[in-house]
Amino acid sequence: MISATSRRVPLHTCEDVNRQILERTKQRVAQYKHYSRDEIDQRLEELDQEWDTERLLEANAATLSFVGCVLAATRDRRWVFVPMVVTGFLFQHAVQGWCPPLPVIRRLGFRTMREIDDERIALKIIRGDFDQFASRDIQKMETDTILLSVER
Repeated sequence: MISATSRRVPLHTCEDVNRQILERTKQRVAQYKHYSRDEIDQRLEELDQEWDTERLLEANAATLSFVGCVLAATRDRRWVFVPMVVTGFLFQHAVQGWCPPLPVIRRLGFRTMREIDDERIALKIIRGDFDQFASRDIQKMETDTILLSVER
């Protein structure tokens, strides 16, 4: 089954892990409701640097494939199976949104780009970037309400 791109990783992640990731995001958003504009700007810059699940999987796959190719060329040609298996996993992830390393990556707290963007947009709402929220008292808004406003 081919899942929608934006939902495929959470669909293939244990509900407890998805809930933990969402709770950490809620805690950060709730915390930043009381922070200054400069502190929110700093957090937004941190979010720009955060590695999402896709980037981590791509970097790991590239590293393992490269090492496998080098070992196949210099040590024993049977090492060629490493890049073959890794690229198979990468293809499986591209099609299904799941591959064997994904549960570990998610348990380590790595988020999808959409999950990172949800926090980014919530922080921009708190910062006052969107006109439709300008008349509301953001400090009094529930964190869940802010995050629900982000839902697409």
